[in-house]
Amino acid sequence: MERVWNSRRFYRFLEMIPGLLSWNVILFLVWGSLLIPRVVAYFVIAFLIFWLYQSFKSAILSIQGFWQIKKAQKINWRQRYLSEKKDQKGWLSWKKIKHIIIIPTYKEPLSVLSKNLDCLSGQKGVSFEKLTVVLAMEKRDPNCRLIAEEVVEKYQNRFGRLVVTYHPPDITGEIKGKASNEAWAAKEIKKILIDREGGDINYFTITSSDADTCFHPKHFSALSYYFAKNRKRYLRFWQSPILFYNNLDRVPAPVRIVSIIGNIIHIGQLKDPSGLLFNQSSYSLSLKLLDEAGYWDTDIIPEDWHLFLQAFFTKEGKVGVVPIFLPTNMDAPEGKTPFEAIKNRYLQCQRHAWGATDIPYTIIQAKKHPEIPLVLRLLRIYKLLEAHFIWSTNWFILSLGASLPPILNPKFFQTSFGYNLPKFSQTILTVCLLALLVIIVLDWKLDPKKNKGLSFFKKIIYLIQWFLMPVATLFMSVLPGLHAQTKLLFGKRLEYLVTKKY
Repeated sequence: MERVWNSRRFYRFLEMIPGLLSWNVILFLVWGSLLIPRVVAYFVIAFLIFWLYQSFKSAILSIQGFWQIKKAQKINWRQRYLSEKKDQKGWLSWKKIKHIIIIPTYKEPLSVLSKNLDCLSGQKGVSFEKLTVVLAMEKRDPNCRLIAEEVVEKYQNRFGRLVVTYHPPDITGEIKGKASNEAWAAKEIKKILIDREGGDINYFTITSSDADTCFHPKHFSALSYYFAKNRKRYLRFWQSPILFYNNLDRVPAPVRIVSIIGNIIHIGQLKDPSGLLFNQSSYSLSLKLLDEAGYWDTDIIPEDWHLFLQAFFTKEGKVGVVPIFLPTNMDAPEGKTPFEAIKNRYLQCQRHAWGATDIPYTIIQAKKHPEIPLVLRLLRIYKLLEAHFIWSTNWFILSLGASLPPILNPKFFQTSFGYNLPKFSQTILTVCLLALLVIIVLDWKLDPKKNKGLSFFKKIIYLIQWFLMPVATLFMSVLPGLHAQTKLLFGKRLEYLVTKKY
């Protein structure tokens, strides 16, 4: 019992790391400016140089990703498969490949689900018989059966199979949310297709799809190509760029700004040469890998990165993510009023930031799996720490870091170093505006609604909104991230709240 207690206390300590790290850095900017301003100044300069590097790296990779999207949209993936396969060994038969798409839903209106299902039924290059759609309902939703009946009536003949599952409430040890619902649905469909009907698990992919997801019409033909071709197909996730273009014209400017930034950054991340990618939101993997990894853990909230880590450690660190450069459009958070939309975005971001719980999980698992090269284990831990640390602290370092030492310590301001620190910071951040310009241009190129033509007035409004970026990123990204880490620091759990769709 003592060993178990010590293990729990150690895990609890690891959960505190993100919050401790973030708050210590933020407070260091204040007390350090009073006591050791030169150290703070060097820290800020180092971060500014790091930020400059990351900004231009992201901009360059995003441009590369943009051109790859344009190229991928023109490809006939079925023809590419036929032309490349020829005498190649190890390729799967295109005819045998089948796709399972799980759509977890809770109190989603039929109008939202219809957008998703219409996109799925409009897939090109793959026969509709190859698609099995699983509508994963929650029994605790009082209208779940009514919605399910409407979906089945409208879409039952548009796919090879349309299955509805009902996730029971209050299963011991489970947390209400996407992960537990998906795990239930995936196990149910595996029982039907593999255990009962004798299907070959080696030929099935399984896709996690949010209710508002709209896959590109060629997405599943491209997935068929990559799945058939890749000899490490049972060790791979497939990820497309997640773009929040379904409703950007309807959301308030602060929500729109952070959504646009997220769009372009995600494109760049998929081109990252380090290969240290994580799957996000809507993604695919083989049913075989999912089964061997034990499906989604049912006691966690953010499930995407966590599932990757489950598979990563199950398969001795051999799991990776392969990009599919075909855009997947989703909804940005909105509401009946601008304030409600901003609130929904805050809560959604807070939920995403709860992924900091993956840090203690990864540290514990890394210790348990010495068969994985140490460098690879450390890189995965570093990637998690970097993502969550920058998430909650970047605004404070960039906006206040260079100003606080001269303001709080007048003696330091009288030195050449202290006098020039704000000027150096301003110069670096001004240069970073070139990376922001890349985001603005790529967004204009990618957003289909902007490409259809905007009035001169709306074009002006579009440009003016970027002056809100410092405020928008603070309230729509940084603070909810810090909020989640602070709750985790003090042991307060987060309840899964579904973002309302309209």
